[in-house]
Amino acid sequence: MADLTDQIPDYLLIGHITHDVTSDGPRLGGTVSYAAHTAVAFGLRVAILTSAAPGEPLLADLPPQAQVLSIPAEHTTMFENLYDGWKRIQYMYHRAITLRPEHLPPAWTKARLVHLGPIAYEVDPAMMGTFGDSPICVTPQGWMRHRAPDGFITSIPWEDADRVLPRAALTVLSKEDIDHDPGLEQVFGQLAPLMVMTRAELGGTLYHRGIVRDFPAQPAVLVDPTGAGDIFATTLHIALDRLGDLDRAILVATRIAAISVTRAGFASAPTPEEVEQTWALYAS
Repeated sequence: MADLTDQIPDYLLIGHITHDVTSDGPRLGGTVSYAAHTAVAFGLRVAILTSAAPGEPLLADLPPQAQVLSIPAEHTTMFENLYDGWKRIQYMYHRAITLRPEHLPPAWTKARLVHLGPIAYEVDPAMMGTFGDSPICVTPQGWMRHRAPDGFITSIPWEDADRVLPRAALTVLSKEDIDHDPGLEQVFGQLAPLMVMTRAELGGTLYHRGIVRDFPAQPAVLVDPTGAGDIFATTLHIALDRLGDLDRAILVATRIAAISVTRAGFASAPTPEEVEQTWALYAS
């Protein structure tokens, strides 16, 4: 990993990395992990504010080009996903510390693009007032989770939605994030200036300043959908900034997301060559 510097990042990610318990052993997870690999493929200077146990070996699986500031915690956030048919049962055994504005190096508050990616209600909503006019993307699933004493994860109401969503340049969440209360789609869509509700192979729905419309997914042979939503959100945030055109940005993001599901692990992130090819198709 690159040493921390005082450089202003192009793409700043805030959220916990995770130690995912799998049958094949520990695996790095978390929104910031997939998003970092994606932003690096776009050639951006990437910085990550996270929290983990000192000496956490999984930090080495983040892209080496990224600047990483990990706030020491007693434990790295640890998840296990169990499946009953198609139903996911999720446990969080440990949680690192809450990430607050005072943890940020001063240069990072001037980041060109910011992405808040909580997975364990770990990002202080006060972060929304920290970055001046920099566009902020939020992927809010982690603000709607509650951990029982045994680690079992349930969904809860998001008390800070009206503080966060109106100030976000882009909000991306999936249908599964609000399965506990599908009516939240309309509520969040009215609060957010631009929101995308993703629906896997069915594409998604755009909520843009009172206008609601669907868009299709691009065809793909599914191997592993893990991380696809984070890759989509990151790509869309970058494409919107570069293009200033929502329709073309959606085409870029859906193509990169379609590529991602054909591979597993962090190989699902695009390569620089795939970014260049996609850009040539839709951004020229």
